Amino acid sequence: MITALRGKLALALTAALAAAPLPAMAAGPQVFTATLKAPLAAPRQAIIDGQMWNCTGDTCTAPDEGQRAAAICGQVARKFGELTHFVASNKELTADKLARCNTGR
Repeated sequence: MITALRGKLALALTAALAAAPLPAMAAGPQVFTATLKAPLAAPRQAIIDGQMWNCTGDTCTAPDEGQRAAAICGQVARKFGELTHFVASNKELTADKLARCNTGR
C-alpha cells in the first residue's frame, strides 16, 4: 500500500514539475533583420552604426545592441535598397515607420 502511494505521489510530483513554468532564461543575442524588396545578386557586408551587416539574397542581419531601430532601418535602406520588413528587438516596424525608413525621413 505504501509503495503504491509513493508511486502515485512520485507521478503527481513529476507531472506538477513538468507543468510548472521554467525560470526566465537569459534571452539569446538580439538581432536586427531586414528584408530587401530586391534580392542582392551577391552577398554583401557593410558596417552601419558600428555593427557589421551581412546580407545574402533578400535578408540582411546584424547584432541589435539597443540602437534606435528607425535610424538603423534608414541607413540599411540607403545602403542596400528598399526594405519590405525590418525587425528590431523581436518587434517588426509598423508599415508607417517602414515607409519613412525607405524614404529617408
